[in-house]
Amino acid sequence: MRILRAGDSALLAEFESLDEVLAQWRALDEARLRGVVDLVPAARTILVVFDPVETTAEKVRRWIADTPPLPPDTAPSAEVEIGVRYDGPDLEEVGRLTGLDTDEVVAAHTSTAWTVAFGGFAPGFAYLTGGDERLHVPRRESPRTVVPAGAVGLAGEFSGVYPRRSPGGWQLIGTTDVPLWDPQRSPAALLRPGHSVRFVAL
Repeated sequence: MRILRAGDSALLAEFESLDEVLAQWRALDEARLRGVVDLVPAARTILVVFDPVETTAEKVRRWIADTPPLPPDTAPSAEVEIGVRYDGPDLEEVGRLTGLDTDEVVAAHTSTAWTVAFGGFAPGFAYLTGGDERLHVPRRESPRTVVPAGAVGLAGEFSGVYPRRSPGGWQLIGTTDVPLWDPQRSPAALLRPGHSVRFVAL
């Protein structure tokens, strides 16, 4: 782990893998230091934002470095269920890439729980990891200029749901009506890092 300054009120912790990020994020989130106002995980980093009135960069640095990582089976996790119609335009292509038929793709996507690793790309978009390894597929060679809200996709090791209409290059396998982002809701994002997500075929 390497810890870098990121302005006057944040530190950036860098890691070798997503698994290391998630283990450290769980531990930091479980025992937050007073003055830490936000923890933002990404694929290889955690941005730790703090209030310089409440604490110092050196205290935060020591807290990050001295907090042992927390394995996934020791951390409590809320589970979110998302109903999906497996009607995506790339469902057959995913089958071709994986060697599975369409029913097997659906079964693989729904048979194991996914974990929210981090958010990004658009408000409410969550990168989900930990699913069936057979579903690791590349992004589309030619991204779409428009992907509808609620589209469920795969890219690399991740699955995700587009919270709003936007461009995108993920392989689309289904759609859901579950709102991922609602500014009237608190919190506005349905999925938070550490949440467990289970897809259910409709």
